[in-house]
Amino acid sequence: MLEVKKYKFWFCPCTQDLYGDEVLKHVHEHAVQVAAALNASPDIPYEIVVKPNLLNDDTITALFDEANVTADCAGIITWAHTFSPSKNYIHGLVDLRKPLCQFATQFNEEIPYDTIDMDFMNENQSAHGEREFGHIFARLQKNRKVVFGYWKDPKVVSELGRWMRVAVGVVESRNIRVARFADTMRNVAVTDGDKVEAQVKFGWTVDAWPINDLTPYIDGVSDADVKALTDEYYDTYDVILDGRNPEEFRRHVEVQARQEIGIERFLKEHNYNAFSDHFGDLGDLKELPSLAIQRLMQKGYGFGPEGDWKTPAMVRLIKVMTAGMKEAKGSALCEDYTYNLVPGKEGILESHMSEVDPSIADGKISIRATPLSMGNREDPARLIFTGKTGPAIATSMIDLGPRFRLVINVVDCKKVEKPMPKLPTGTIFWTPRPSLKVGSTAWIYAGGAHHTAMTFDLSAQQMVDWADEMGVESVVIDEHTELRTFKRELALGNAIYR
Repeated sequence: MLEVKKYKFWFCPCTQDLYGDEVLKHVHEHAVQVAAALNASPDIPYEIVVKPNLLNDDTITALFDEANVTADCAGIITWAHTFSPSKNYIHGLVDLRKPLCQFATQFNEEIPYDTIDMDFMNENQSAHGEREFGHIFARLQKNRKVVFGYWKDPKVVSELGRWMRVAVGVVESRNIRVARFADTMRNVAVTDGDKVEAQVKFGWTVDAWPINDLTPYIDGVSDADVKALTDEYYDTYDVILDGRNPEEFRRHVEVQARQEIGIERFLKEHNYNAFSDHFGDLGDLKELPSLAIQRLMQKGYGFGPEGDWKTPAMVRLIKVMTAGMKEAKGSALCEDYTYNLVPGKEGILESHMSEVDPSIADGKISIRATPLSMGNREDPARLIFTGKTGPAIATSMIDLGPRFRLVINVVDCKKVEKPMPKLPTGTIFWTPRPSLKVGSTAWIYAGGAHHTAMTFDLSAQQMVDWADEMGVESVVIDEHTELRTFKRELALGNAIYR
């Protein structure tokens, strides 16, 4: 299963030595109380560690430099408790390579009307300090996240926790490694792109491997291991024979078990956490990896079909950002297949020919082995299910030549009107916001791909924050989208992001 490093976030109170030792002592004590309360919240996914007061250029630069080289530090949370002259932060911010959140809060919730005096004002001037701190970010054109509000407000705490997942996504993005078994599908534009620029921008490593470099790992799996995993499949999922001989059916399932074990061994040995394949180049494989890939995605690996390398990177990224999330509903590779244009029932049927992640399944999951016209191989065994319902987001990272663009659509997942007994794939059905017509039109204008990395568990804003940190354009299609305004936003993006 997916394991993410036990990251920590450094909580840094911003102040200066103008106000005396007593005030500095209070600032630190207050920071300890705030951090303790945050750590006690279920909405804070990673530990927050209080650091010494940031007083001057030397202490700030030294701490930010330390954060850069501390592997388990995923980001910095600052709090301007008092006024803190922001020229002190220039050297540290220029070299800072970890995400930063400007937590614009203050220790007291209410003005103490009966007792407030100048001593209190000097010690508790977050409104003053945060504006000074904010100015230097604007002057340096340095990205950061601003979370504003009282530190005991559950909504504010939740917003901070959501940003922490974004920060982990930023740090972990540099650890994404994609193995490409075969090239992209011939003449398809949207799945191709500049892999060097992707490594520069996102930190993604994308390597090509001949498919027959994988087959020895698959062929080398022992029969005992295959039997054990196949038995697990039979214990976990319903088996639908479709009239097939049970022994012949099991042989198809065993092929997928052997592939799951072999592919994972290859990925682990070569330190990859995402991969793509292509049905047009299967080498010596007996079947298109199908159930095997579905299981590997459920474990946390990213995947993209037809040689698409950007989608597996995004699937892996989302898996990392949602790791450990309680009551998570799942994330998956999806592909736009066919519309339902009946008024009042509009939507898009999302699926793929065999590789949709069962983490989004609602209800029972079945195994079927049915013919696949592409690939010219034996019938692959696949997991069949229908997806969960509720709001979600679909994301598509596209390469526009001089730059990347992240397209994000808020969607509402629903149940289809009728069963689809002849369709041997995992499916999910959704209606894009604000409507099928406007949402689809905006997606097409934006150049979004037919492959998406979707998730029930992240918000559009979190993905915008991640794109901002990476320095790439993002566009959101949601309930507020109006096409004339959206096209103007795309035109502005063409001018701004070059």
